[in-house]
Amino acid sequence: MPQHTTTADTTTTADTATTVDSTLLDSTPVTDDERGRGREPLVFGGLPEAEGWALAPITPRDRVHFRTDREISLADFRAALPAGVEVSYDEGEGLYRVDGRPGTGEALATLVRNWCAGEGIATVGLRPEAGVRRRAPRDLPPAFLADLCRHYCRVSLKRLQRNMSTIRLHLPDNDDIDQQVAEWVLKAVSTYDETKSVPFGAYLATQLSKWVHDLGRNAYGRTAADTENKQQKAVAAFTAEHQRRPSEKELAAYMGQSVATLRRNSQTVATLTGLRNLQSLDGGADAVEFVLPDSSEVPDEIMGEAEQTLLSHALTAACAPDPTARRDQRAAQPNVLGWATWYLTTWGGKTKTQLSADLGTSVRNMNVHADRAEKALKTRLTELGG
Repeated sequence: MPQHTTTADTTTTADTATTVDSTLLDSTPVTDDERGRGREPLVFGGLPEAEGWALAPITPRDRVHFRTDREISLADFRAALPAGVEVSYDEGEGLYRVDGRPGTGEALATLVRNWCAGEGIATVGLRPEAGVRRRAPRDLPPAFLADLCRHYCRVSLKRLQRNMSTIRLHLPDNDDIDQQVAEWVLKAVSTYDETKSVPFGAYLATQLSKWVHDLGRNAYGRTAADTENKQQKAVAAFTAEHQRRPSEKELAAYMGQSVATLRRNSQTVATLTGLRNLQSLDGGADAVEFVLPDSSEVPDEIMGEAEQTLLSHALTAACAPDPTARRDQRAAQPNVLGWATWYLTTWGGKTKTQLSADLGTSVRNMNVHADRAEKALKTRLTELGG
């Protein structure tokens, strides 16, 4: 994913893009009448859009994907690789990518595997992929890239208005939404193939809806997010057809599932919904008051429940965003996966292996987020004990 510094650069150049046209992201074919009107091409940084893409054409490369059991030093890793090989790390996915010339994928995979083994680092899912087509946004003229990003960020925000309720589940702050949209535009820049005869605006439009869905998959796990999406679509389709919501048996039949499978999936969706609705993850945990009974006048069972409530409250507060962290830091985001790992393995009767399958993420990724939660939780428990 593009770095934040690249996105910030796009706001420093004078805006020479033409006026925003709301139809730029419409993938509807252009009619003969529209061709006759001869719409002028967009100009970014003094270059017509088509000329800008030609200056940095998309190129094939071999890519090695892998995860590790712990984070590695990118500086040391890059130093061990041949010149011209590029390394990137997707922190959200915990995924490393190594890009080299076409035909070098297998050799790079062996080199990566040997280097990690020498450092005592275990790799997960290491695989080479040939023929990956990408462009480095920095290869485009800086003024062209800055104006193009500014222009398409505005148009993308307008198009995404219909998805804004979903986006705000994950990015409640307007500045965070602007940042995410800018990253999506840069991601589209890196994958757009100008040789396919599809305008960049139309290509970006098709990708935006996919990336909005990926917000949920990245935050809560691929399996849970996809399950929720399928159930919502099935309920909407049944309601439109019958003018009422389906019963459990009707929904199971409509989706081609057994009632037992539907109930199991519904529990996953309920867990996901509950995670989203935790008010304390939006920074309100410290404002919640708990009235505790006098321990000399109540049964031990009630005090046990009160202590469990305090413990779960401390866990939730420990997973809330750190208000002192910068926006680009991990601590500034709710640690939802860390909360789910601790809560569901402590009180939900789940093992980490079961939870990993339910949420569609790796145990390693769960452990990383759970460790973050544990550090903050220890501080909270110390305060509680005092």
